[in-house]
Amino acid sequence: MCTYATVRTAVDGSAKGPGGAWFHVSDATVYFDHPVHAMAEHTLNIDLADPSRGPGQRVAVELTASAARELVAAIEAALASAPPELTR
Repeated sequence: MCTYATVRTAVDGSAKGPGGAWFHVSDATVYFDHPVHAMAEHTLNIDLADPSRGPGQRVAVELTASAARELVAAIEAALASAPPELTR
């Protein structure tokens, strides 16, 4: 069953794309749906993109639900370990 629930948010960072080139990312789209490539029935899909530079400026990730939860915990742990003045 697909939820069609999509969450979009602005981001500010960089991603390494095809050919090893870095590019700015300004948008994140997150949704839970059927994957394109991952060997799972459903995945949490994350697209990081810079729409102003066309559809090729994007990096996509497909994670199982458990892997996505582990990634969220790892991100929170990494941020918590940094001095607060660096994460403002």
